Amino acid sequence: MGAFDIFKRIRYYSPMTQVVLVGLVCFLCPGMYNALNGMGGGGQVDRTTGNNANTALYSTFIVFGIAGGSIVNLCGVRWTIAISGLSYALYSGSYIYLNHTGNGSFTIAAGALLGIGAGIMWAAQGMIMVSYPREEEKGRYIAVFWIIFNLGGMLGGVLPFAINFHSDSNSLSDGVYIAFVILECLGAALGLALAPPSKVVRNDGTSVVMVKYTNAAKEAVEIVKLFLNPTMLALLPMCFTSNFFYSYQFGPVNASIFNIRTRGFNNIFYWGAQMAGAYALSFLLDNQNMTRRRRGLFAFGIVAVFFNVIWGGTLKQQLRYTHGPLPSGETTDYPGGLLDFMETKRASGPIILYMLYGLGDALYQNLAYWIIGSLTNDSQRLSRYSGFYKGIQSLGATVAWQLDAKNVTYLNQFIGNWVLLVISLFPMFYVVYNLKDHSEDLPLAVFEDDGKQSVASGTYSVEKTV
Repeated sequence: MGAFDIFKRIRYYSPMTQVVLVGLVCFLCPGMYNALNGMGGGGQVDRTTGNNANTALYSTFIVFGIAGGSIVNLCGVRWTIAISGLSYALYSGSYIYLNHTGNGSFTIAAGALLGIGAGIMWAAQGMIMVSYPREEEKGRYIAVFWIIFNLGGMLGGVLPFAINFHSDSNSLSDGVYIAFVILECLGAALGLALAPPSKVVRNDGTSVVMVKYTNAAKEAVEIVKLFLNPTMLALLPMCFTSNFFYSYQFGPVNASIFNIRTRGFNNIFYWGAQMAGAYALSFLLDNQNMTRRRRGLFAFGIVAVFFNVIWGGTLKQQLRYTHGPLPSGETTDYPGGLLDFMETKRASGPIILYMLYGLGDALYQNLAYWIIGSLTNDSQRLSRYSGFYKGIQSLGATVAWQLDAKNVTYLNQFIGNWVLLVISLFPMFYVVYNLKDHSEDLPLAVFEDDGKQSVASGTYSVEKTV
């Protein structure tokens, strides 16, 4: 069978095609943002502007993450994702202005706008990823998305690594930022290729959603109900912690003990490890030889042990230094100065540890999405759950980025990360332990992207406790 024959067999309205498409959008938009953010301070030697921009970003993300599911239910996925994608391009472009003026106000404002766009985009993405597949496929679909998405961060790490390979500067050049802007604009345009949820049909002939009328008042009530839902309240620590560690890993670690080209080199492996982690975990999460609860408990045990091991290794590393390069010109106090990937004897251990951070992030977040996807098969409800997850996640990130912006000591930032992780594990275990083996499909209220109401059939599965 030739490549053209394989292409002809791809069904546009299939759930997998739609998950791949939204993965490609996130490859080009959030993936490039992650590559840029992973450089520490947006690739600037002075991380203050980048940290404040991230604080502004996650402050608006809190609101629009939580409200994002309702916005997507009312407005559809195409234009919400496409318009949201442009906010990523604006943010990357703002660093060109910063390079030439030294004025960070535009970058901070662009960060706030990005928080609005990102909140809506991730609510739509979460709904597509966890509601389109059948129950026994959710782990695989999450992994497919996560691999494509993080391929963006991985390849995005190649850009600063290659462009700055012979550079002695500690900041990224305009060329890197321009490349990011172009790619993010392409991602925004790709959002228009997504199909309305009501037209997506699984391979067994069942529709993804049942469609009925929804309005702003109903969605507002449903948002309030999220904060009265005992299960979502139990998952609050998990949501809060799930991105908290980024500011520490990208700033006090990557931007503080590695030179500019090695930061890009590290990101290639950081996001690459995310792909490997998501792929490996999917086999466990979709293993039909075990009950859903048992799968969840095994995955939870892996995450709990793995994270505590890598934070233990980080403690040993963190005790060796207190700061990175400073705007005054003073370099890091890490023994021997900034690490370069060519110094294999000095750099191999810290580089491997940084790569394991990416693996741990994938394990934690894939499990989190799988837990959320296991609560229901209702697409509308899952869009709100995904928005809630991203909104509370952004609250944690807002706090974390401000800790670094306010120059909280690296050791104290590290301790805060480890303590929050441990706290999050207890209610997370409780929710996993009480998962049902099957979720009940419920009617979904949603609109076509052209604003016209339509009706699709849905299915129901039997709810059974384990």
